Amino acid sequence: MSSPSPEVSAVATPCTAPAQRHFSRRYQAAIVIVVVLVGWGAIILALHFGQKHHDRLGFDIGRAFPPGKPFVPGEIYATTMAEIMDHELNSGFGWRPNDFFLWGPKVMADNNANRQIGILIALRETCRVFKDHLTKISSNEYDQNLVLADSDFRNDPYRWMLPAAETKYRDGVKHLRAYVAGLHTNPPTSRELNQRNIELVRLMQAWSDLLGDAHANLYRTRTDSGGPVRAWMVDDYFYKAQGYTDVIYYMMQAVKREYYIPLRTKPVLATLFDEAIDPLGKAAMLKPLIVLDGAPDGIFANHRRNLDAYISEARQKIYSIREELAQ
Repeated sequence: MSSPSPEVSAVATPCTAPAQRHFSRRYQAAIVIVVVLVGWGAIILALHFGQKHHDRLGFDIGRAFPPGKPFVPGEIYATTMAEIMDHELNSGFGWRPNDFFLWGPKVMADNNANRQIGILIALRETCRVFKDHLTKISSNEYDQNLVLADSDFRNDPYRWMLPAAETKYRDGVKHLRAYVAGLHTNPPTSRELNQRNIELVRLMQAWSDLLGDAHANLYRTRTDSGGPVRAWMVDDYFYKAQGYTDVIYYMMQAVKREYYIPLRTKPVLATLFDEAIDPLGKAAMLKPLIVLDGAPDGIFANHRRNLDAYISEARQKIYSIREELAQ
């Protein structure tokens, strides 16, 4: 059989060029898609493991204030509050809720931002009770450093200037440290924690209310505007609730050390503290790769319910502590 004539080959060759260009464009598009997906996955993994590392506060109360070391009532409590906020300001990406909108709390890297909002709310309540009740009795004056710290922590967390949230929160940390320093002057210029059970009840009530709010948000099916809670919204409620548990977890350890005398004379209180601290610690460190909202009888996890199991357990123990203190 004779081979095609040069004339036929010359006509056929140009016809293959558009097909080759089309294939080349599709190949390039596929490469771009693969690169984007790989990059997206790498960012998610980096944020996930970065968050797991950030969630651990590099402050050990037992090491900073060992059982045999004397302390002035109030310094463990105030130091722990200062360390919690200092960690959020100066580790990882810093304070996230007021970041630039392309990298802020409404975009991909929003988990830490929502967690920090929960931390801030819990710190505000913890500082308020410290100022209003744990260091003040009846007509006694407020401790001025605690007044200033409480005011600083109430600055808008989304404000990025005039003043920036970070600026005010750093001032709050400075005033807490100034309070601790004032406990050690002669004479003391700061008001000691009074270690009265009746005042501690108020703190347990505040924490119980916070965990109740977390519980309600973890079970909500409607937003404040009345719309349904979408799958991409559930992580906001998850991490805000987790922020509450982070603060209460560390502060309960501080309170256990501050109130060691009442806990020693009433061993059931020490047991209840340990039983509350354990689920709080597990809740504070829970970090799924993706927060899922599976059905109760589905094959996928429901991480909001998983977190709430720890929160409900801790809340019940805190309620029991409150009852014991009130007796």
